[in-house]
Amino acid sequence: MYIIKVKGKKKIPNYIQLRDDNFMLVGYFSFREGRSFRSLEKFGLEGKEKELESLVQDMPFGKLQKLEL
Repeated sequence: MYIIKVKGKKKIPNYIQLRDDNFMLVGYFSFREGRSFRSLEKFGLEGKEKELESLVQDMPFGKLQKLEL
């Protein structure tokens, strides 16, 4: 699975996209600092909210990278 952080504009918040190994969009989440991610169990990421939050904070916008948690 791959992850990319996308910069929002005006009323659209920043968000992340999750993509499978064929780069097809699997899901996306809006995020704001201090808020946790929801519905991660659909992607096999339940219990990894803290790791995902720290990864997203350190990621640059617009750079696709392999998600390894």
